[in-house]
Amino acid sequence: MSRLLLILCAAAALVACGRRTPSSRPAAEPAAPARVFLPAIAPSALSDEEKIDYLRWHYWDRFDFADTLFIREADTLMMAEAFARYAAILASRPTDGAPMDSLMRRAAASRPMLDYFAFLSATVLHDPNSPLRNDEFYIPVLRAQLASPWYDEWERLGPEYELQTAMQNRLGERANDFRYTLASGATGTLYGVRAEYVLVFINNPGCALCKEIREQIVSSPMLTEMIERGRLKVVALYPDEDLTEWRAYREKIPASWINGYDKGCVVRETNSYDLSAIPALYLLDSEKRVLVKDSTDVGYIEEVIDRRG
Repeated sequence: MSRLLLILCAAAALVACGRRTPSSRPAAEPAAPARVFLPAIAPSALSDEEKIDYLRWHYWDRFDFADTLFIREADTLMMAEAFARYAAILASRPTDGAPMDSLMRRAAASRPMLDYFAFLSATVLHDPNSPLRNDEFYIPVLRAQLASPWYDEWERLGPEYELQTAMQNRLGERANDFRYTLASGATGTLYGVRAEYVLVFINNPGCALCKEIREQIVSSPMLTEMIERGRLKVVALYPDEDLTEWRAYREKIPASWINGYDKGCVVRETNSYDLSAIPALYLLDSEKRVLVKDSTDVGYIEEVIDRRG
């Protein structure tokens, strides 16, 4: 529930500027009430787990995808919140994008509807500040845009680039390898790091949130114990080329961490990791399979490890 509340707050901040307001109408004309979307209700006879599974596929059953007037008259914030609740339901199976694929096939019936659901998806599933950000759910959105006859070649450029980025380091698949360089000049690779878990921390010395995340990791009893026992290794990677600030900051990184930089900015040049928002955490297992992708939530990292025992 706390994760859902966070995304609702984020949705409010991200889309409030786009809400319809009475002040946009002539003073003499009364404001028409915003139209309301009511999600489907799961049958009461179902178990809690069965209700979640039902809503994964039937949440939008009462939405008329042919009614483009609705999306002009509905409150944008309300719809962003409704979409966030849907995304929270999908999050119970974070690698299963099939329900999103089904939704976007229905939304692709017209250009206005496709654009509208692409906007909602970008706000909830793709914005770096969203706690429900998930590329596995956003990939079907991008594919729907690229498959649509409504877009010309120039309009496809953005979705094509975003899809290429989203396809990197997918949940459950092996992460892209990279080479890091230490302050001593020695080098190593991600795949050369041996541990039960590897936490990749892409960071920037001048970033306030990077400092906050570093402190959260250091203050976590669970992660600290795992690091001390060798079960978890942290690879702090600086992805930029100006090393002056990085060298000045490196003493603040715990000595038990691998603190390196990307010489030649290879990660950025190859787009092997999404660097559009820093910091970013990637939790990998011993085979370098991605368990958590592009997160800033240390508590969620702990939760995933704890679930795996």
